[in-house]
Amino acid sequence: MFRLIDIIFPPRADEIVMRDTSDDDFLSLVSPRLVPATRPGTVALLPFYHPSVRSAIHEAKYHGNERARRLLALALAEYLCDSDDVGHRKSYIVPVPLGKARRRERGFNQAEEVARRAIHNLGKESTQRFKLDTSLLVRTRETVSQVSLPRLEREENMRGAFGAAHPADPTSTYLIIDDVLTTGATLQAAIDALKSAGATNIIPLALAH
Repeated sequence: MFRLIDIIFPPRADEIVMRDTSDDDFLSLVSPRLVPATRPGTVALLPFYHPSVRSAIHEAKYHGNERARRLLALALAEYLCDSDDVGHRKSYIVPVPLGKARRRERGFNQAEEVARRAIHNLGKESTQRFKLDTSLLVRTRETVSQVSLPRLEREENMRGAFGAAHPADPTSTYLIIDDVLTTGATLQAAIDALKSAGATNIIPLALAH
């Protein structure tokens, strides 16, 4: 069945990798580590160099692949469930927002979709502790793609790119989540915006690095 479909609609290379990656194999790659690219440092969950991780990120980001979203959500849920970093206070998961043009082009925010599925995976008890907040951080201006920019230009490109739509709760934890950490310029701009809004306990989180 799959072979006939593949002949008619040839799959992308990353799609094939997703098919061949089991849940257990993907979760075995989860190894949270602190990357000092931001202040505070960012917790990176998965190694981007691994073919399964790279394929999952690409498929979730550019194609809205449900299998990729599911695998990344399982990884995020495992971290949220087991990590001592989050503590026991109420926590808000804040996806880094896309610009309006990019959101319109893709039709979704990949970090938001993964976070929503991760919270659902945790069950009812944890959904009282973790809340998805997609309204706090907003893009104040459009930015060019970071992919081809060197480090200094990335920082300049993202400086002042985010703002807060309302004050943050200083007694809560805010987990800012992005898909990939490279230089940290995007997450740092988001961190700075949250700090300006009054957040005092911030955990930057990247699905991959």
